[in-house]
Amino acid sequence: MSIVKKILIAILAGFFVLGVFSAGLLYGAKNGILINNLVRVGTGKVLNKDITPKQYLQDVSFSLYWDLWDTIQKRYYDFKNVKEVDMFYGSLAGMVAALNDPYSVFLSPQVNEEFTDELSGKFEGIGAEIGIRKDQLTIIAPLPDTPAFRAGLKIGDKILAIDGIDTQGMALDKAVSLIRGEKGTKVKLTIATASDNEIKDVEIVRDTINIISVTWEQKDNQTAYIKISYFNEDTFERFRQAVAEALKNNPKNIILDLRGNPGGFLDTAVKIASYWVDNQPVVLEKLYDGSITTFPAVGKPVLKDKKTYILINGGSASASEIVAGALQDYNLATIVGEQSFGKGSVQDLINFVDGSAVKLTVAKWLTPKSNAIDQVGITPDVVVEMTSDDYDENRDPQLDKVLELIKEN
Repeated sequence: MSIVKKILIAILAGFFVLGVFSAGLLYGAKNGILINNLVRVGTGKVLNKDITPKQYLQDVSFSLYWDLWDTIQKRYYDFKNVKEVDMFYGSLAGMVAALNDPYSVFLSPQVNEEFTDELSGKFEGIGAEIGIRKDQLTIIAPLPDTPAFRAGLKIGDKILAIDGIDTQGMALDKAVSLIRGEKGTKVKLTIATASDNEIKDVEIVRDTINIISVTWEQKDNQTAYIKISYFNEDTFERFRQAVAEALKNNPKNIILDLRGNPGGFLDTAVKIASYWVDNQPVVLEKLYDGSITTFPAVGKPVLKDKKTYILINGGSASASEIVAGALQDYNLATIVGEQSFGKGSVQDLINFVDGSAVKLTVAKWLTPKSNAIDQVGITPDVVVEMTSDDYDENRDPQLDKVLELIKEN
């Protein structure tokens, strides 16, 4: 078994973007694990039923599992329309759901394939990160220039229903499957707005979502502005190119905008933070047994001597919080905006031979000074709120505040 990728899948929800990302710290994809058990194929034979876990912490009788299977098969009224493979995958999903961890989720082969597409930066959906917060399905971050963004969805909006189906108690992966869909189709979300708790229906036409993860511009002769929307497969290369272009003008100030960024690849977060952090830990990982793994900075900190400002808000999660937390701990940046989301758990993505996978919480992450972020978030050095009117009128008081700080310094 080889670790192929380390990802931080973001935010809440273990995060799925609707097209759907997954905002956790997804940390690891292991391939080729042989499950080969329970699945009925072809003539209906049960394969490898005799395979059992290597250890049990408590007595478990799997005869009850098969008793229930047989009872459903013999007595369920509409069993002729049931696919047994769906029963099987549903039972695996239920096993993971029993952990009561919103970031741990079983992915069927189809969902796992869609999830992989999303990490590459292209998928079909509405373009919003969602998650479970205080037991309520919540918009974490609508991505720029997507159907969700154009429909007016805001960070913190609660999704009460999807096409009339109540979301109370709904599993995240179920919500994702209901919201996701082909380009051109519609989905109706019943929303309680974050600003005033107004209840309203929002109909959104799904589309192909292409994520340009990094953009930049020269604000003036002394200031370069870089926005990272997601830490996906192409983010570091785009960031590297953006910095190389920006440095041609020898700016004194760097603005790094991580607002609405739900996370992505862990190694990308570490490499980007390393543009400021010099030969020190970027993030710490605490395992279940209390042991600590350190992820150190890599490469040369070419931006270390630049006056840096980082913008965050409630949609900044996971990898975004790792970068902001590291630079804040080392006093390498001034953090401006609103409290970040607080996604501080680490998920391991384990792929199975049939194409399914499990995204499993295996650790918590801490800032270099051992500050916990999970359920807490990062507190800005300078707090500036964005109101609904600011969004509607296309005002940006947070960025304005950074530009004001730059003039003062």
